[in-house]
Amino acid sequence: MGQVVLKDINKFYDAVHAVIDVNLQIRDKEFVVFVGPSGCGKTTTLRMIAGLEAISSGDISIDGTVVNNLAPMDRDIAMVFQNYALYPHMSVYDNMAFGLKMRKFARPEIKKRVNEAADILGIGDLLKRKPRQLSGGQRQRVALGRAIVRHPRVFLFDEPLSNLDAKLRVQMRVELKKLHLRLGTTAVYVTHDQVEAMTLGDRVVVMKDGLVQQVGEPLDLYNQPANKFVAGFIGSPAMNFSTVTMADGNGRLTAKNSGFELEVPAAHGDRLRGHVGREVTIGIRPEDLHVATDADPVGLTFPSKVEVVEQLGSEILLDVRAGTDMMVAAVDPTVRAKVDEQLRLAVNPARIHFFDAKTEAAI
Repeated sequence: MGQVVLKDINKFYDAVHAVIDVNLQIRDKEFVVFVGPSGCGKTTTLRMIAGLEAISSGDISIDGTVVNNLAPMDRDIAMVFQNYALYPHMSVYDNMAFGLKMRKFARPEIKKRVNEAADILGIGDLLKRKPRQLSGGQRQRVALGRAIVRHPRVFLFDEPLSNLDAKLRVQMRVELKKLHLRLGTTAVYVTHDQVEAMTLGDRVVVMKDGLVQQVGEPLDLYNQPANKFVAGFIGSPAMNFSTVTMADGNGRLTAKNSGFELEVPAAHGDRLRGHVGREVTIGIRPEDLHVATDADPVGLTFPSKVEVVEQLGSEILLDVRAGTDMMVAAVDPTVRAKVDEQLRLAVNPARIHFFDAKTEAAI
């Protein structure tokens, strides 16, 4: 078992409240990812689970046992660090075996565990090498192997892929996911990369300024963000935001500003009637915009001027100006658009988001 429960966790650094009232239950065998910008408290939370940071208040329990006062070595966890932390003078085998030797495991058991982990990670032919003779991806695998041989109840990962190049990161993401499925051990992973969070996590915890903003499965965060921050942080390219005023004309709700006037979909009508005459924030993802055709209702289209064209092969990103707002539209690669061209864009009505202008909570 590897269930981890965080109850009312707080962390203070003098006057700085770094982690604020975190409550979370991580289920056995679950892969949970903490994601957020630098300084949001995600790594501090991970280090408190590991026992590397003292908890200011609250309780952390693993399988029902409160571990607040347990040393890291007594928590039955294994951690993979951002910088790998390999011993440069030791071989790959000795790096992977070191923790077991310190715990007085018998030599045959150490050899068995190291060979099993090397097999899983495909580094069996590297066991005699020193870290300086390895590539970044190989060093990452050794760091993973050193954690695997422990057979811990919980794996903790502190941005383990951030030192790798883009192509290798994608490859290692796949390897990590396969590894988790194979081992079935609870994993807690920290990253600032929302793509990593979305692809790796069974559930994702989004943090900002020490506070948990939303917890959910990746697609839940993408489709039903709890607030403007989550909406803008999850998804690439980021969601477009515009401040609009809600208006009601003969029972027909519209959202308008200097750049456009859009009909409010019926699904949002009841929730937005209380905001008539007030400003709200409208959110539209780039992939939910397309070049308007005759089939699109006029009330769901708006004029724009192309300022930048980004050709990515599988899609084209158009940076456009609508009134005073800049927006990004991810359109079909067959679209031929030029800088300074006037384009009419259409919105997918089922994919429009609205947020309170003051609280930034989803409406």
